[in-house]
Amino acid sequence: MVRTYVLLAWTWTRAAAAYPLSFAISVVLGFLVAGLDVAAILVIFANTTTLAGFTREQVLFLYGTANVAFALCDMLVSNLDRISQHVKSGTFDTMLIRPVSTWIQMATDRFVPTRAGRVLQAAVVLVYALGALELPWSRLWMVPLMVGCGIVIFTSLWTLAGAMQVVLTDAPEVANAFTYGSGQLTQYPFAIYGKELVRGVTYVLPLAFVNWQPGLYVLGVPDPFGTPEFMRFLGPLAALVLALLAALAWRQGLRHYRSTGS
Repeated sequence: MVRTYVLLAWTWTRAAAAYPLSFAISVVLGFLVAGLDVAAILVIFANTTTLAGFTREQVLFLYGTANVAFALCDMLVSNLDRISQHVKSGTFDTMLIRPVSTWIQMATDRFVPTRAGRVLQAAVVLVYALGALELPWSRLWMVPLMVGCGIVIFTSLWTLAGAMQVVLTDAPEVANAFTYGSGQLTQYPFAIYGKELVRGVTYVLPLAFVNWQPGLYVLGVPDPFGTPEFMRFLGPLAALVLALLAALAWRQGLRHYRSTGS
């Protein structure tokens, strides 16, 4: 499965790299455009010293951990949200009869390697924040676990969005609300949001386990909403449960698929 994904993604990468100047410009542009989100954070801290009790470097840390995971998923699996186009055009029927996982085919469809610029930008911000915060080594083990759980959670959201489009046929806006909306939500400390929203993204849609709950542990900051300490370590469990639900939803979506006859 992994080998098939790599081969298909490499095919698109070779096609994009056939024009090296265009490839390089696209990567740089992706890096710069992604930097606009950091610019917004810097503008905020040009007028204040803290945001909901968090310093600039702490906010950049939360931004970096969430966006490394999100940008990787945006590059690797975001094409799942194009499934409605295939359903309407009838090309999804072709994918179903090929001896390759439909999920793999959709994830690598028109793979865009130039999105690596966004991944690089998020990684640079994360490295800067870690260096500036001088966090104790005893807590840094959580950082790669945060990124890993974030990748699983965002991949699951894209899978759920894809499964939804198989059934609804034409609902890209709903899918984007789940995926890109979630990415935007996790860029800032959840302390700036209302209590009910935070409860929803903790106990219903587990976005809090991308960077908020484990991030509080790494930063050594108490949760302003008063959640128990053990919540900081539930990221792997939350990611696993959401992944299983996404896999089930994808299978059910395929089982209930009805061709448009295009």
